[in-house]
Amino acid sequence: MIEPIGNQYVVARPVYSLNTFGEEHKKKHRHHKTFLDHLKLCCRCSPQKVKRIALSLFPIASWLPAYRIKEWLLSDIVSGISTGLVAVLQGLAFALLVNIPPRYGLYAAFFPVITYFFLGTSRHISVGPFPVLSMMVGAVVTRMVPDASTNMEFTNSSMSNESLLEEKKIMVAASVTVLSGIIQLALGVLQIGFVVIYLSESLISGFTTAAAIHVLVSQLKFMLQLTVPAHTDPFSIFKVLESVFTQIQKTNIADLVTSVIILLVVFLVKEINQRYKSKLPVPIPIELIMTVIATGVSYGFDFEHRFNVSVVGEMKSGFHPPITPDVQVFQDTIGDCFGIAIVAFAVAFSVASVYSLKYDYPIDGNQELIALGMNNIFAGSFQGFAGSTALSRSGVQESTGGKTQVAGIVSGVIVLIVIVAIGFLLQPLQKSVLAALALGNLKGMLMQFAEIGRLWRKDKYDCLIWIMTFIFAIVLGLGLGLAASVAFQLLTIVFRTQFPKCSTLANIGRSNIYKNKKDYSDMYEPEGVKIFRCPSPIYFANIGFFKQKLTDAVGFSPLRILRKRNKALKKIRKLQKRGLLQVTPKGFICTAEGLKDSDEELDNNQIEELDQPINTTDLPFEIDWNADLPLNIVVPKISLHSLILDFSAVSFLDVSSMRGLKTILQEFIRIKVDVYIVGTDDDFIEKLTRCEFFDDEVTDSIFFLTIHDAVLHILMKKDYNTSKFNSSQKKETKFDFTINTNGGLRNRECQVPMETKF
Repeated sequence: MIEPIGNQYVVARPVYSLNTFGEEHKKKHRHHKTFLDHLKLCCRCSPQKVKRIALSLFPIASWLPAYRIKEWLLSDIVSGISTGLVAVLQGLAFALLVNIPPRYGLYAAFFPVITYFFLGTSRHISVGPFPVLSMMVGAVVTRMVPDASTNMEFTNSSMSNESLLEEKKIMVAASVTVLSGIIQLALGVLQIGFVVIYLSESLISGFTTAAAIHVLVSQLKFMLQLTVPAHTDPFSIFKVLESVFTQIQKTNIADLVTSVIILLVVFLVKEINQRYKSKLPVPIPIELIMTVIATGVSYGFDFEHRFNVSVVGEMKSGFHPPITPDVQVFQDTIGDCFGIAIVAFAVAFSVASVYSLKYDYPIDGNQELIALGMNNIFAGSFQGFAGSTALSRSGVQESTGGKTQVAGIVSGVIVLIVIVAIGFLLQPLQKSVLAALALGNLKGMLMQFAEIGRLWRKDKYDCLIWIMTFIFAIVLGLGLGLAASVAFQLLTIVFRTQFPKCSTLANIGRSNIYKNKKDYSDMYEPEGVKIFRCPSPIYFANIGFFKQKLTDAVGFSPLRILRKRNKALKKIRKLQKRGLLQVTPKGFICTAEGLKDSDEELDNNQIEELDQPINTTDLPFEIDWNADLPLNIVVPKISLHSLILDFSAVSFLDVSSMRGLKTILQEFIRIKVDVYIVGTDDDFIEKLTRCEFFDDEVTDSIFFLTIHDAVLHILMKKDYNTSKFNSSQKKETKFDFTINTNGGLRNRECQVPMETKF
């Protein structure tokens, strides 16, 4: 019964152990579905299920019929044109990261848009090339197909050999893209899109920041027009920097000046777009403006021949026929492709989630995997490279009024026009300009360094994950760095659970609230009672730590006390058998000098004997271990008589740790310390029962609903035991406790205050 009194309440109910609660409140029988039940449900077919599957596989069927032509079409067209122009430039720029000719970046910007229009669930992201993925694909291309400067086969290469080298690079990039798409498609079909949960926000932030540094370093050779051999092994970024600085005197000044000017203007205008985005109808398309100006200046002043700058070169119109991926590349790059697939999905899903929350519509992670997988399979077959979504490009699509993926189709049309009709106009464009444009899109990722301070204030572990991810990705490269980062992140979870912050609790405010006794001043800890809380799962890795923390909390080792008592018991038996020991109401009287305490080493059998429960049934008297014992027999005295273990935060207990926990409980029980476990759920008890945890010593009666129930039970038990020794008080008393926030915990009939010592 609960009685509200103002902003307080009074609770009157029995003290419940789990057994008594189960007797009074019977659980309903529930049928838990087996694997066979789930399989039958999965294989069952109905018209509604077919319709639901069709709508999930083709989300366009759910939103296109509801498309508002008058309200959305114009906005989508404007947004699509702006996004398409950005996609063209980013496709050309990011192709340099893949180490293939720029024109292939247009294929990577076009084909994913088509498939995502039909299969994607996000209405606002712009799919296509992403610098981090381009860098990861480029690392594989460089490893599989070294440049002519480092490949002996092409050292004295002719034009045909250079063409062959280019074809090999394109084949590797396409094959890696197709395999990444197959992996994404398989993960989506198997409904295991949850794999992205292993990439935390801190990990993704640190990884993308490191990738931005890789992109920055990789573009230096285009901005300075230097011949830098590619490196993909660990420490490659430092080798590239060394190569750049050793050739710095060979810098092409025209490329350097052009790229610096472009970079400064792009950064300045992007800052204006960001600061005045609420006042500008559309963001200033600075990339397009600078590309047009740079192309015109390069063509008008013939930069290619006058200053020997490197330009985009031939832009063939139309599409190449689809190709068959190289199976040998599949075998050699499966690990890299898995990393590319996961990173692509993590980035796309995180960006899509932002817009889905902003505009209140659902997205499906598994369907996103299927859509991205088909994107990459389709793009790779037509010689594109892996993509996801670029944050800046998606921002343009959303900020310019894009409502649906119709804007994506319009952007695809813009890319298509460039591919089939006006691509030749970009032939005089300097590669250093594309490099500067690529770097201009890295501002957001480079600004993520500010995350370090924020994470340090909020969570030290997350901050450490960010820093280590950044270091791993910089030193080991993007592929190995990602694997090492995920492993380190999982290791931090082990650290958090292996070394939990255990605490000793006490009553606060004389109520049913129990807090860490170090945190508050007005605390009440019942005499002889210790309440210990473990805030993590208990498993094979931390059971030893748990035992040590518990020993520190109670102030003694129960096993040591048990062995001391059993050793003392053996001596008492010897004294009693020899008739050297007399028992009086005041204690023991030893009529001889006693037995000498030997410190000889014990064998295993003797140690096992000392670890057994204390048995005094053969003695004609009871032993008070906290009283004075006969001469030369010393046993540590303990004041603890009850131990409460708060397991409300223990989510699971593995089989390996059950034996350790049972040993701990037995050690306390054998030295007459009552142990109670509180806060566990029914599944926890059922698992212990299945594993045959309980026996004559450790029974299921030790479990109570709450700490308060266990404390009240101890009060009642101690009061009952005390009354047994008082022959003048044989009156049977019924205990029914209430919570009194003013006077403390009291017995309703006997009015025994909590201050009573026992």
